[in-house]
Amino acid sequence: MQVVAGTSGFSYKEWVGSFYPDKTAPAAMLSHYATQLPAVEINNTFYRMPRISVLEQWRTQVGDQFRFAIKASRRITHSKKLSDCSDEMAFLMGNLEVLGPTLGAVLFQLPPFLRKDRSRLADFIATLRPQTPAAFEFRHGSWFDDEIATLLGDANLPWVVTESDDGSLPEPLATADWGYLRLRRTDYDQRTLQQWRRKIEQANWSRVMVFFKHEDDCAGPALAQRFLALDSHGDRNA
Repeated sequence: MQVVAGTSGFSYKEWVGSFYPDKTAPAAMLSHYATQLPAVEINNTFYRMPRISVLEQWRTQVGDQFRFAIKASRRITHSKKLSDCSDEMAFLMGNLEVLGPTLGAVLFQLPPFLRKDRSRLADFIATLRPQTPAAFEFRHGSWFDDEIATLLGDANLPWVVTESDDGSLPEPLATADWGYLRLRRTDYDQRTLQQWRRKIEQANWSRVMVFFKHEDDCAGPALAQRFLALDSHGDRNA
């Protein structure tokens, strides 16, 4: 199984002097980030559709093995709620083509106010281009049932596993042959990281993307590095 991990975002001036060397300019952040971690989740694309010029700049700063997870625009997930958004999807996916093999996932994070609507989700999935690495994060409890899991499974699309606020470890739902985890706490101890590592090993995914929360104190990159250093038995890699 291929395991990649990183943080939600990379362009944080608060990280200069800790994760980034002193005086690192914003334009040089991604290239340094890519030497330390193998993946990043891009969240600013939720607020503004990514321009091709920006995506091309990102692509030139990372190697072929690096992976981007791009959060889909809120126009698609929150305003249109996955319906009547063919123009927005065509723009997004057309632009993302410039990332080539470094595009690891497109995250569709549904709003917490959107209740389960199987037909809406099924119709949206039917419009996806073949091989689109779409992943779905549901934030209203009504979605959490076997019907939705089956729908995603039939399309080989992952159900995003998100750490709950109370710190419990939800069971990964293996609806696809790859997985996507968002671990949003800042206080993961070694035991908890190891529990997560074992859970993803048990899911039998071919690959998994794991992202830690951005914090000004730069906890996220260190957590991602610690997670990558673990194997399924709790030992650190040499």
